[in-house]
Amino acid sequence: MNCGTMNRATMADPGEITEDLFLDGRLRLRQPRRGHRAGHDALLLAASVPAQPGQRVVEFGAGVGAAGLAVARRVGGLDLALVEIDPALAELARLNAAGNGVAARVVELDVTMAAGEFSSAGLGPDSADSVLMNPPFNDPGRHRASPDPARRAAHMATADTLAAWVHAARRVLRPGGTLALIWRADGLAEVLAVLARGFGGVEVVPVHPDAASPAIRVLVRAVKGGRAPLLLHPALALGDGPGRDTAAARAVLGGRTTLPLPRAAAD
Repeated sequence: MNCGTMNRATMADPGEITEDLFLDGRLRLRQPRRGHRAGHDALLLAASVPAQPGQRVVEFGAGVGAAGLAVARRVGGLDLALVEIDPALAELARLNAAGNGVAARVVELDVTMAAGEFSSAGLGPDSADSVLMNPPFNDPGRHRASPDPARRAAHMATADTLAAWVHAARRVLRPGGTLALIWRADGLAEVLAVLARGFGGVEVVPVHPDAASPAIRVLVRAVKGGRAPLLLHPALALGDGPGRDTAAARAVLGGRTTLPLPRAAAD
């Protein structure tokens, strides 16, 4: 779940909880039955984070911790912080971290808060090696809002949502640190414009529902202070028929490979 600013009272009760398996059963998550639920986006995002053991990794809008915990399942020994505004989801993230044997600190914080609030929460400037995030990305002028408050908060963006989240990531990241995010494919130009302020070395992986359909998501990675030119990687097609994942998608969603795909898998 990805929460910018929202009404805590609205989000305080997660309701009925389910327990679901991810990464081919290696990650078990408790999450609300209703509202925004962890799925492909979280696992794709996790696969695009170039973390190394001992590094500090921060997930913004962590919800129940799906993406950050998936990174920790792949890379041991991380200093992992999960930032989530909603107390009920934050508590589920704590339970999920403990249940999966992952050492993670869960921080109840609005991503759009000022630098002082981040520092008070132990997330000072230039302190993280990687930040990952799946911000709310639907334009309320073009998409019908869900009647469910959790889904609405998770998906509906304001005009400055992306810029505010990227600004917070730029502040927290050390020079040379990496930002990884997932966004609507038709919003790539917006992402590139926002990243032009303080980031370089941008890499993009388009994600298609199948090989014959337009991309629906883009996974974008950028380096704070980077200078390398834009790099567009081979696309990832999720499906190769009704109800069938491609071999590449199965490897990514199962946590057996990372994005961008190794050349052999992309060919």
